[in-house]
Amino acid sequence: MSARSKVEARDPRQFTAADVAAIAERLERNEYPNVFDCLEDWHTLRAIAFSSPELVAPYAHLLEWEVDED
Repeated sequence: MSARSKVEARDPRQFTAADVAAIAERLERNEYPNVFDCLEDWHTLRAIAFSSPELVAPYAHLLEWEVDED
């Protein structure tokens, strides 16, 4: 099991700001060996966004979502 697979298996509510930053950094670098690893990180970030939107807000551009500025 890859490190990303272990992260993905966690409850999205258990991620810290540092965890989210690490996922976002990997997505920004986009140096994955295959598209499936990228999708794992994207889906993990998306799952975190539903349970802890404040953690993902700085990286909303990676999800291609519009952020409500209110």
